[in-house]
Amino acid sequence: MAHVAVEKVNESTQSPALTNKLETMAERIRQRAYEIFAHRGTDGQAIDDWLRAERDLIFAPESEVIEQDGRIEIRVAAPGFKPAETHVTVLPEAVIVAAESSHKHEETNANVYLCEFGARNLYRRLDLPNRINVDRVTASLDDGMLRITAQKAA
Repeated sequence: MAHVAVEKVNESTQSPALTNKLETMAERIRQRAYEIFAHRGTDGQAIDDWLRAERDLIFAPESEVIEQDGRIEIRVAAPGFKPAETHVTVLPEAVIVAAESSHKHEETNANVYLCEFGARNLYRRLDLPNRINVDRVTASLDDGMLRITAQKAA
C-alpha cells in the first residue's frame, strides 16, 4: 500500500496551489468549450459545450463516502494513477482528489502500431456529511483504489 500525500487546509490557512489548479482547470475547460462551439458554428448550446468540454478533459471516477465509528472513509477508483501523481486536499467539509498521468514511449527500435494510453486528468470533489479534523487524515493508493480516512471533528 503506497502512501499519498495529503494537503491540509483549515479555515485559517489558504491554499494558493489549489486555487491555481482550479483556475487552470477552469481556463482549459473554457478553451475546450469554445473550440467545440467554433467547430459547430452555431450558438445556443453553451451548456452542452461546457459539459462536453468537462467530459473531454476530466475523469470523474466512481467514489463512495462512508461514515463509521467516528470516521469518514472514502474510496475513489483511480486505476492507472501512481501515488506520486495523486494529490489529496482536505478541507473541514470536503475532500478534493486530483491526479494527472501522462504516457510517452521510450526511445527504442520497436514499431508502435497501437497505443491508446495518453494524458489523463482525474478530479473529484466530495462534500462530506460531517466536518472532519483535517490534521487526522490519511490516504493510500493500492491496486487502483485510493483510500482516505478522516476523523470526524469534535
